[in-house]
Amino acid sequence: MVVAYHVLRADIARRALSDDPSALAEELIALPCLAGIIVSRIYAIFESPGDFLADPWGQILTQYGFTWTGGLLGGLIVLIWLARRNKLSILLVLDLASPASALGYGFGRMGCLLSGDGDYGTPTSLPWGMSFPHGLVPTTERVHPTPIYEFIGACVIAWVLWRMGRSFVRAPATSAKSGKAKGVAVDPKLAERASPTAHVGDVFAAYLVLTGVARFLVEFIRINPRVLFGLTTAQISSAIGVFAGIGFWWHGWRAQRRT
Repeated sequence: MVVAYHVLRADIARRALSDDPSALAEELIALPCLAGIIVSRIYAIFESPGDFLADPWGQILTQYGFTWTGGLLGGLIVLIWLARRNKLSILLVLDLASPASALGYGFGRMGCLLSGDGDYGTPTSLPWGMSFPHGLVPTTERVHPTPIYEFIGACVIAWVLWRMGRSFVRAPATSAKSGKAKGVAVDPKLAERASPTAHVGDVFAAYLVLTGVARFLVEFIRINPRVLFGLTTAQISSAIGVFAGIGFWWHGWRAQRRT
């Protein structure tokens, strides 16, 4: 959450969207994250209804078992509500949240690595294989440290999304009386490199596609159970996300052509 906050605040500042980027970033981080935690737990319960029926309170109050997909859904719902509340374009807010979410996810995966909570991969003989004999889900075998793979992938994705967001940097408004910039100063060099072909929603579309592909691929070497056609629940959700991202991009491209 802290990492995502700093990325989001910097993105709001460079786009000159608010006189107080810190306050807007706090609102766009705190409430969606809280909703994400709640919906993540609910989503995990629906994934394993048998475990929930066997021990309802234990499953509700457990400190582990939160799902990324549920967190994404909860965060999206609240982000859309906050966009309307702040009179901002929904796609703009989703664009803002994308690089922050990508990098925050990567740091979250490092928490998975340190706790040994079972997010590791299948056994491997590669020299960087790791064992987790004292983890929440212990193993003495050397396995793929998939949280590290996901952390590296998340950093790359966040960098790509941040670079894409540069296309929407705009010069700060100026006061008619003083001639000085109002609000947050924007680097003029970034504004000069803004792309006239980009449209709002591109960054979010790329986020859905890139994170979906990354998660889909890493699942092949993770230990999650297969539920349909040899795929895990995360892979099915990731495939849906990829198609949704392509749909967002296609919609934006068609809208741009019409104008």
